[in-house]
Amino acid sequence: MALAEFGLDEVPAPAPVSADSPLEEIFDFLAEAEKGYEDIFAAWFSGLPPIENVERRTEVIKGVDDHDINLYIHKPKDASGVLPCVYHIHGGGMVIMEAAGRVATRWRDELAAVGLVVVGVEFRNGAGRLGNHPFPAGLNDCMSGLQWTFDNKAALGVSKIVVSGESGGGNLSLAACLKAKMDDKLEQIDGAYAMCPYISNAWANKIAELPSLYENDDYFISCAALAVLAVAYDPDHENDHNPLCWPYFAETEDLRGLPPHVISVNELDPLRDEGLKYYQKLMSAGVRGYSRTVNGTCHAGDMAFPKALPDAFAATVRDIKGFADSL
Repeated sequence: MALAEFGLDEVPAPAPVSADSPLEEIFDFLAEAEKGYEDIFAAWFSGLPPIENVERRTEVIKGVDDHDINLYIHKPKDASGVLPCVYHIHGGGMVIMEAAGRVATRWRDELAAVGLVVVGVEFRNGAGRLGNHPFPAGLNDCMSGLQWTFDNKAALGVSKIVVSGESGGGNLSLAACLKAKMDDKLEQIDGAYAMCPYISNAWANKIAELPSLYENDDYFISCAALAVLAVAYDPDHENDHNPLCWPYFAETEDLRGLPPHVISVNELDPLRDEGLKYYQKLMSAGVRGYSRTVNGTCHAGDMAFPKALPDAFAATVRDIKGFADSL
């Protein structure tokens, strides 16, 4: 019903742009798409009861590229002792949406309400209001915010840090682990929880090893649209196989020694199998963790539909809390 309200339960009309369109046309299209998604999420998240037991503040830091980055900090009110921290990286294909937006703000509230400190990073996007900043600008911002969170664990009352995000935020969560290893900073990350990660760069040219790209194409999201997002993220295609840009291309040696991971996917998502393949690579590299498939849900369905799918929504919140507590 939530999808039907906006005609998203049907095969969408072809987008007016493709991965081969001029870059300015892609940017214009994504700016309008961002506005459309904000309207949809406003409806899906409207009327939810307020979360009262959470306190919120914003910290402004300098990034490695010498610009301001907003960090949105949510904590349980009257928390005592140290708590696990979720360092949250929002979705949107690394290209659109904001940490200050309705979905990410509510998600941080929900996680904080169950006893987590949550830090959401406002990174530069590849397009939209916070664009146009191609890779690696967004990843650099995420690493800057992670460094600040690690350096301020004591002041925040944080015991450990789990890097987590959905879709494009899942990409950046996995890339942050790879970058931390490359920079000898793995001590900053105690675990990673990637939801429906957008990591293969195979949407314009589907590959047989990822059958969900065929099975679930055009169900809520389309491979053609995913390919357009990918162009905005790396317009010159200089990083098509760079695992920091597209973690699917990480090799065993890149993954060996990483902290525990959870890869959570949605059954009816074109991205399902790239997440599961990444989990298999992690297991082959000896990385601890587990995977979960949220059956009967579309892309990010266990996060995007708090009213239509409250049980799935709550189950994922509980799973993230349980994973953080287990580390």
